[in-house]
Amino acid sequence: MTLDTIRPADGGGQGGSDVDVMASLWEVAPFARLPGDAPNELRHLVEDIENPKRVYAVHKASRRHSFQLLVQKYVVQLRDGCGADYCHTPTCFTCRKRIAGRAPIRRYNATSARTLAIYLASQDNPENGLCPTLKTPKGPPAAMSSLVFTSNPKQPVRIHMGQTTGGSGQGGPPRANGKPVTNGVAKSEPKPRRAGVPRDQDLEGSTEIPGFSVTERHESKDYRSFAANVFGTVAFKMLEWLTPSGVDDMSRIARSFQVEVENLSRSRSPSPASRVTNGTKSPLRQNGARPEAEARSPELEQAQKDTWEKREPEDQPQRRSSNPSNRPGVPRRNSNAKVRTPGPKAKRQLSIDPFPPEVPIDDTYTGLLKSPRLASQADKNSKGLKTPNSSLARPISQLSSAGFFDDVSLEKMPPKSVDIKTKPSHHQVDGARSSGSASPKEQPASSSTPSDSNRSPAPVEHESDSGDERELPQALPKLDADVVDFLCDILQDDHTNEKHMLEPPTIGKFHNRTAGHAKPLKRKSRSRRPYPKSMKLEWKLFIEQTFFYILSDAQPLMNSFVKKGQLYDSQTLWYCMLRMTRVAPTLVLHSLWMASAGLFAPPKSLQSLRSPTAKLFPRHEKSLPNKEAGFLLSICLHALVAAAPLVTNPRDLYDMSRIRSHGLSLAGSGAVARQPSELCLQYDDAFTNDLALRLARRLFAAITTRRYFDEMNDSNLDDGDDKDEPDVLAPLFSQLDFLDMDAAYILNFSFPDRALHETRVPTLLLDWARAVMLSDWDGNPVVPGDGPFGGALALIEAMYKKRQALVLGDSHFRSEYFAERLDTVQMPVAWLSHTSTRQKMHLLDFPYIFSQSTLVSYFRSINFSRMSRAFEESSSLQSRMQAIVAPKSLIVNQHHKDVLQDLLKTASSRYLILEINRDNVITDAFDQLWRREERELMRPLKVHLGESDGEEGFDSGGVQQEFFRLAVSEALDPNYGAFTVDDRTRMTWFQPGSCEPEWKFELVGLLVSLALYNGLTLPITLPKAFYRKLLGEPVTELHHIADGWPDLASGLTKLVEWDEKDGLVEDVFARTYEFSVSMFGFPVTREMKPAPPSLSGTSKEAGDDSWPQFGQNGIPGTLVDGPEEEAPLVTKANRNAYVSDYIRYLTDVSVRPQFEAFARGFRTCLHPKSLTLLTAPLLQSLVEGVQEIDIAELKRYARYVGWDASHRTVRDFWSIVRKYDDTMKRKLLEFVTASDRVPVGGIKNLQFVVQKNGEEEGTGGHLPTAYTCYGTLLLPEYRDKEVLRERMAMALENAQGFGFA
Repeated sequence: MTLDTIRPADGGGQGGSDVDVMASLWEVAPFARLPGDAPNELRHLVEDIENPKRVYAVHKASRRHSFQLLVQKYVVQLRDGCGADYCHTPTCFTCRKRIAGRAPIRRYNATSARTLAIYLASQDNPENGLCPTLKTPKGPPAAMSSLVFTSNPKQPVRIHMGQTTGGSGQGGPPRANGKPVTNGVAKSEPKPRRAGVPRDQDLEGSTEIPGFSVTERHESKDYRSFAANVFGTVAFKMLEWLTPSGVDDMSRIARSFQVEVENLSRSRSPSPASRVTNGTKSPLRQNGARPEAEARSPELEQAQKDTWEKREPEDQPQRRSSNPSNRPGVPRRNSNAKVRTPGPKAKRQLSIDPFPPEVPIDDTYTGLLKSPRLASQADKNSKGLKTPNSSLARPISQLSSAGFFDDVSLEKMPPKSVDIKTKPSHHQVDGARSSGSASPKEQPASSSTPSDSNRSPAPVEHESDSGDERELPQALPKLDADVVDFLCDILQDDHTNEKHMLEPPTIGKFHNRTAGHAKPLKRKSRSRRPYPKSMKLEWKLFIEQTFFYILSDAQPLMNSFVKKGQLYDSQTLWYCMLRMTRVAPTLVLHSLWMASAGLFAPPKSLQSLRSPTAKLFPRHEKSLPNKEAGFLLSICLHALVAAAPLVTNPRDLYDMSRIRSHGLSLAGSGAVARQPSELCLQYDDAFTNDLALRLARRLFAAITTRRYFDEMNDSNLDDGDDKDEPDVLAPLFSQLDFLDMDAAYILNFSFPDRALHETRVPTLLLDWARAVMLSDWDGNPVVPGDGPFGGALALIEAMYKKRQALVLGDSHFRSEYFAERLDTVQMPVAWLSHTSTRQKMHLLDFPYIFSQSTLVSYFRSINFSRMSRAFEESSSLQSRMQAIVAPKSLIVNQHHKDVLQDLLKTASSRYLILEINRDNVITDAFDQLWRREERELMRPLKVHLGESDGEEGFDSGGVQQEFFRLAVSEALDPNYGAFTVDDRTRMTWFQPGSCEPEWKFELVGLLVSLALYNGLTLPITLPKAFYRKLLGEPVTELHHIADGWPDLASGLTKLVEWDEKDGLVEDVFARTYEFSVSMFGFPVTREMKPAPPSLSGTSKEAGDDSWPQFGQNGIPGTLVDGPEEEAPLVTKANRNAYVSDYIRYLTDVSVRPQFEAFARGFRTCLHPKSLTLLTAPLLQSLVEGVQEIDIAELKRYARYVGWDASHRTVRDFWSIVRKYDDTMKRKLLEFVTASDRVPVGGIKNLQFVVQKNGEEEGTGGHLPTAYTCYGTLLLPEYRDKEVLRERMAMALENAQGFGFA
């Protein structure tokens, strides 16, 4: 819920009513001031607060009051509706009735309506759910009908002057079903005093009337119903009972007992000296009673007052004299009364200044309330609310007494008008006179004389010298690490910190002090007596006020944690937030949520009159540039990180992140990691905290909003000289760059702590983004691109791009929760036709949140779907064609039938059939694949291999695997001059300037594409740079070429890291700025040139970057001619550019024609969008498989037919295989599965079956055979282990060709 938003009290014209609310709260709120034992360093820093919205007590009370009003409106909307003819609000009863038509509709009962109303009022921006045509409820709430008032004249009740009798709730326990309900209406004890309010003020101005009890009407309740037992309790009913209209209704009922009050007053004999005859207003009238209650006599009031004056000496403690103006528990201050004191005493000023740089952007009251202090300094010609002597009319009539100000009743009526007068500013700190604490000294009692309401207010003399009436609340203007430690230590030492569920509950200092650092702040030494509770309360109020004053406003917040234009280092900022969230988490998280509202203010460039987008946004006085917005965002994100449990082991951080990625709260037996239940529950408490989640949602929504502002700013035609601002996340990533030595390091932490923090912040940021996504996800793969969900995805995407700098692996970004709940077949197919926009995106647009096995499943589902569609289309056409050419069909002429069959043969064939001879594998493949239509290539593949030579192979996968193994091995043979193979790494690469035509490279690419499309692996080894280029990823770093050219990468690394203390680069390495390569025995050397900025060296039209090629007429002369001019040497200044250009020439320029032809063929069978699911390592695994074969894993996943694992032959088989070298392991795997590579995902995805194939008694007999299509080894039971070893070796060495498999 938008808790800090002051919601309108009625349907329209909310400005005046809100001003009245603020005026009322300003009159009764306890003012926090710096205690007297504060260190001197803080005395010179505190400042007065003149804006009531910046006072924490006022803010908290106004939130609760607004929530009550909102609940009341929702109850009316749910139960009664708006009455409009064309209402379209789903929750409005009128809309429900209109949609139902003539069908019967059931109206919500009081409990159901209250349950839904509380839920709707608790959402973010709850005003959006209100019906626009809803009328302000005039009558009492429906819940009032459940209350029964009963007179009890034998038990008098003390009624405080200035408060409404009914529903005040000041005393006894609630009563349901015949038991008292309201608190203290039927109890004679006075209500507890607020700390710092003298007893005489608590008793003075009260009267006594005969008591009455309030009972709740008996209603049948289903005690098994959760809603009835929670939302039907008195605590929730009071949300309706204690609204202004509810209190008015209870006041009307309470006035019916006034006759008994008057009879009681006549029976008393008040002292003539105390009788009042000057026409003072009735207390009930002062509190907003109806006109019929105004006939009360002054004598009666004085009699009631004397009654309590007689009781004061026996139970009133020692107290200091103070102004008897209206404080909690006493009559309201009279704004028209003037106080005559020894010093110039003025009434507490109501300064409601909007403070443009401090008010949230969604504040609807800017300009309605004006500070009198600032008004006196403003320009005389300025317009707006002026007048130091103006008054705010009609404060809030009545509020509930739910203890908003520590037992202060808010339903007290302020005067009908609140004078706003200027007063001198008091910046001095006086702890003994601060508000909210009582002095131990005894002060003279105060007295007052009421004045006639029909005349001008008469002076009232007081003997008090207290300055409480003219002292404003105080707070510190900024924080730093030392102040945070000091304030948090006080709350922990005094045990006044908030009780919460975050772990650990308290945090002490764990940073090291540096030399020359200032001494820690301490309170002034006091006597050895226990520290007074009143001083503890003063410190608590002051610290809460300081936290709220600073953390709820963007500018003071940034001033606190920014030093010399740079944010505090990440660990210091996290430490400060950690300490504050362990003493006051509710206050800290809510205040930061308020401050983060400034992130949504559009930049001034969009608000300017020249901007085309100026009309889209209202003008905001406070807008943040991206740099400051990034500062604010980073501070708030560190608060979220601090709210998580404090884990001291990096492995535990990773394990908990994996557990949370599955959407689990506890690590069960099947979880990816094992962690104790206690830690899992601590994580669950933190990441389900409502305030923390609300803050996270707002921060993530701000990311997409700020980027949208940047897009709009860039699209403005008249953007002047504005420079491009950095991304809003740039300050965060700059702060998380732990190698940045220029960061503002404030506190000194140990090296292990900093190493742990380097892992903690990125991991927990991903956890918070994942928590928001899981919380907001509705199960649909199409998700919002903006808002909290889109912002969380944007943060994850930005962190993924910088994962190396953040020391994050690919597994950190996985969120298996989504994959477990999405359809593996239909969802990726639907994604192909989805077009993402800024408002709607698809989860597969962010493939890194899925595991590799899941992405492989999606990739193969897309290929299988396309293959099935092609198969069904051809099958349908073939069925129709057979119906046409049938003997009794419409076509009679046989010649016409033959011609039709020939024409539709290609279109009606259900398979792509290749007839391959073992002696001409690559030639037959090229001939039959050349110029094939795309629809043919999409069909399932069937290969007839060697059938012309008598082989009997039935292709169910094994024959295809054998064909591709033979074809690719022949195509990549270096003897053909198209590819080269490194002697050390066995890596295959293109031959620069190859004499082979480009169409052959295209057909080789088609072969690889066809194998990948049909789910087969190939016996090839290509460098990672090759797969990066296929996916369109740049190849610019040395680690991109380290696997394909390890010696070259090592030499270039040494060149870059060379220290010239050991010699100059040009002298030691003696390299020229050239790229050299051997082409068929001819050395080719060319001076390297930088890539054109527009082309980046990736296009054929890259000018001088083109590489010389072999022509049809032989070797061009440019290959043997040397360079015309000598190339410059590589020096320290240009060595980085040299390395970058060398990598570009090696992987792009020298082989560009060959690679581009290969890429065209590779993309023939694959959907371009499906390739975006893959990373370079994953694509390499799909094409090549896994070359390492673990026999132990193979044995673990093997299955047996005809015997079990304990059989002697099976045990002998694994004993022999375990001793095989890598070559024999690959031969065994190829013999059984037709591939010497393990498929992607590991051996668990491989089918390996050992089946018994008879018994062999002698040394001869059958050799082991295999069904390669089904991964089945047919193994006879041999006489002993030696025979088995011999027969297995013979079978593996001579495995070629197929029988019937």
